[in-house]
Amino acid sequence: MEEHEDLSPQRMLQLLGEQQRHVERAQLAPVPWLYGTWGVAWLVGFLALWSTSPAGNPWFTVPGPLAAGVFGALITSSVVASAIIGSRINRGVRGTSTFGGVVYGLSWPLCGTAFALVGTGLIANGMSSELASIYFPSAYALMCGALYLGGAALWRDGGQLAVAIALLAVGAIAPYFGAPGNNLFMALAAGGTFLAAAVVVAKNPTRGR
Repeated sequence: MEEHEDLSPQRMLQLLGEQQRHVERAQLAPVPWLYGTWGVAWLVGFLALWSTSPAGNPWFTVPGPLAAGVFGALITSSVVASAIIGSRINRGVRGTSTFGGVVYGLSWPLCGTAFALVGTGLIANGMSSELASIYFPSAYALMCGALYLGGAALWRDGGQLAVAIALLAVGAIAPYFGAPGNNLFMALAAGGTFLAAAVVVAKNPTRGR
């Protein structure tokens, strides 16, 4: 009788639900690390850029080449991490989802390179350094927002959708703060969004699914 009850429809549905939650947790396990990596990169990187002149950070200044090097290294590391995690997030799942994960992972370095080339092309055609310091932060915020929209659609993840909307808003609003105020806004708003998302997903991996 007990064996029959274990195989009842209710029990089978319960087992299926538990298995689905297990798969979702496994898929989303790297996501807090992804958010955390971007959060630290944007918080530290943009604060470094904000601190390159007394017009930004009133307490201390950071040499421009050093700040640019720190920012570039952090953003590059985040893009590489996004590519690796995005391409491996559905590892072991057959079908179109695996292909979608690989394409999503590759979209990070491809889009990052494209946005960088557009910026350098604008500089080559006369864009000032002040406008460049406004363009690049917003461009990468909009890029990340658009890619997270794709991730939200691919994995039906409400958390990524919320992050995407926040980043699109930050990227669109930041230019109105001018330079270097836009860097402080990016550090706090975008970096804070990523770090908050990392904490939320880490505490409840299946939230938003």
